[in-house]
Amino acid sequence: MTTIKFGTDGWRGRIAREFTFANLDRVAQATAEQFLSDGNGTQPLVYIGHDRRFLGEDFAARVAEIMAGNGFQVCVYNQFVPTPMVSYDCYAEQARGGVVITASHNPPQFSGFKIKLPFGGSAPPEYTAQVEARLDANPPRARSLREAIAVGQVQYIPPSEKYLARLASLLDLDRLRAFDGEVLVDSMYGAGGRYIEQLLQGGRLRVRTLHAERDPYFGGVHPEPMLPQLQPLCDEVVRRKALLGLATDGDADRIGAVDDRGSYLNTHRMLAILALYLIRKRGLSGGIARTVSQSVVVKRIAERHGLPTYETPVGFKHIAALMRTHDILCGGEESNGLGCKLHIPERDGIFSGLLFLEAVLAFAKKPSELVADIAAEFGDFAYDRRDLALDHIEQGLAFIERLRTEPPRTAAGYPVRDVGTLDGVKLLFEDESWLLFRASGTEPLVRVYSEATSPEKMTALLDFGEQLVRRSL
Repeated sequence: MTTIKFGTDGWRGRIAREFTFANLDRVAQATAEQFLSDGNGTQPLVYIGHDRRFLGEDFAARVAEIMAGNGFQVCVYNQFVPTPMVSYDCYAEQARGGVVITASHNPPQFSGFKIKLPFGGSAPPEYTAQVEARLDANPPRARSLREAIAVGQVQYIPPSEKYLARLASLLDLDRLRAFDGEVLVDSMYGAGGRYIEQLLQGGRLRVRTLHAERDPYFGGVHPEPMLPQLQPLCDEVVRRKALLGLATDGDADRIGAVDDRGSYLNTHRMLAILALYLIRKRGLSGGIARTVSQSVVVKRIAERHGLPTYETPVGFKHIAALMRTHDILCGGEESNGLGCKLHIPERDGIFSGLLFLEAVLAFAKKPSELVADIAAEFGDFAYDRRDLALDHIEQGLAFIERLRTEPPRTAAGYPVRDVGTLDGVKLLFEDESWLLFRASGTEPLVRVYSEATSPEKMTALLDFGEQLVRRSL
């Protein structure tokens, strides 16, 4: 029997290997029992969405049968929807919870199961641990979809107008539409579809969406909005002389960006621009949350403005948890997840993309100019990440445990000033450069990250890190 473990945001597995209908039944039944016992929300209602992956509609329909069999009213979206739409509807209707069938940015052969709660975000680790504990406690209880629809227990609903109205209320869409220029959007064949284009239509702004159609193979790449996947968008921004390129991942909760010169803007730079916009243009305050793999620059921006910073493990759910208990202005993770206090405690690629465009226009500068201004004011750091494939997940976990007990004293000739173990092992250097090692909990990978005061130092640290991993195998 397949062992079911929830990772940084949900349970994921290869379709027809781990992610089967039999295993889906087990997870859906355990989730239904947890929904029944936790008392969250005011309505015995569950929202179910899916992205554009293979069998998404069928997996969603089966979850609906399990939820109906456990006595819930069920709303299933009648087409693909962005994950944050499900999160917002759970919040707006105070539903018991939601389920999204998606593997997010994972390769096309994967599917997944995300749990959403009525506060408008992902189930935290302690919640998914309770779901895991309920696995196989009872056999699946299901009601046939045809019967549940006939009696009104299951309804198929269109994409949420409430969610779109919410975004419109948080943004100055009239100002965005009035800009005389072009913005490109790459939906990466995912659930982002044409939502950004739809929200921005009707003015002088020209929005062109790439890869808006459905392709379960995502054009042959995994739908993660970063390089090298976004190289076609980089090239198209230059060719069309666009102001900005935006890209959403497979379920549209993550955002990537490309500046006017066709350079990829990683989340470190995006979060820095957003933070300065919210502070200096919108006049907002609050703490800034960042995962252990996020930039030093964000920390410096917070310090310059007298705001606290919070460091969390990787995974936006940790930032979301802070947003529920602290006054958090904005937060971000290295893998393209951004959020802010204006919206639900959830990363939302569509909202974040629109807010980023609003920030660029508010500063009345090109994105490349904003990047240069921030580097001049707060320091210029080079960043990159390498994903090193292993044979087994356990190899990565064992490597991190050894490194935790015996970290190196120097790396690439640079003395290690301190060692952080909040998530993985992070080597810290005197000039605030760092080198981070993390083992994936869902794939046989060790990720090696570095940010340094020069590209040369960053590359040297990454080379050292990769060699250290290779020697341990």
